Amino acid sequence: MSRAGIAATIANSRGPGSLKESVAALGPTITPGTREQGRRRDIVPIAVNWSKLAQAVAGLPPCGARIVIDANNPIEAPLFKPVDLQGRISSEVVADLVSGARLVKAFNHLRADVLASDPRADGGRRVLFYSGDDTAAKAEVRALIDRLGFAGIDLGPLALGGRLAQFPGGPLPNQNLLKI
Repeated sequence: MSRAGIAATIANSRGPGSLKESVAALGPTITPGTREQGRRRDIVPIAVNWSKLAQAVAGLPPCGARIVIDANNPIEAPLFKPVDLQGRISSEVVADLVSGARLVKAFNHLRADVLASDPRADGGRRVLFYSGDDTAAKAEVRALIDRLGFAGIDLGPLALGGRLAQFPGGPLPNQNLLKI
């Protein structure tokens, strides 16, 4: 985000003070904040350890019509043990936790180090898949993906795209593709 000059708030369970050093390294457009401050943004990405997901959003006010980007995968590090979702896709679980949000699945199929690297490589742009049931929300996330320098590819509704890009189980995780 900072590389593209986009203002963002980063929050965690330990509070803004615990983020000062990390935020300083990211650049001037990134600020530490509380979960409540982060939740007030128009677009709210959520990326936490799966076992801490419910706790991360617990007690926050309803999302209203905010866009929530589900960047999670149902695994537990460091062993990357899959979580049994009883046939559901992870985005369905996330949607239940952020009631009323316009949910878009994105930023979850590539490793963090790849996402942090230059999205332009070998004459193309790195592909980021996204999916969702709200066309307008997907358009806004696509615009964010483009602004960050990536090439967005719409995988359709959550029921389809969420399953394709989910790790583990989907065929698209860790596919580091370029759009030329």
